[in-house]
Amino acid sequence: MIREAEFLISRKPFAIDLSTVTAELRPHGGDDPYYNLRGRADAVWFRRQNGVTRACIGSLMLFRHYLREPVGLDDPHDILSADLDGRYGGDCHGRWDGKRYWGAQEPDVMERHLAVLRPMLANYPSLPPGYDGWWTYQASAR
Repeated sequence: MIREAEFLISRKPFAIDLSTVTAELRPHGGDDPYYNLRGRADAVWFRRQNGVTRACIGSLMLFRHYLREPVGLDDPHDILSADLDGRYGGDCHGRWDGKRYWGAQEPDVMERHLAVLRPMLANYPSLPPGYDGWWTYQASAR
């Protein structure tokens, strides 16, 4: 992933709770040794559909096959910077568009989501407290 200095919704960025970043490395030997990295992180993001901006909360699957060098598993920035495969994007657990909530049906989970999503959408495109960003899987166009 790439940490960008500015927010551009077209780059599909994520804000990540660094305290939730976890990963493991599996070494593979042979003539051409490499590592597989697999992990996850909690994240929030904005997406726009039909002219409506939505605040989303969920998780990211972090993985990379054929990683040539190991990464520091104690450093979330090192894990996130490992040229991760982002083909699946985020797994959305809750979404708020300013009028409607979609997601969990349990009232306590819904309340926790809305406590983050409401102020997030109201302060668009600012980072919500406790999250680091903006991170994107897309290579820089510059």
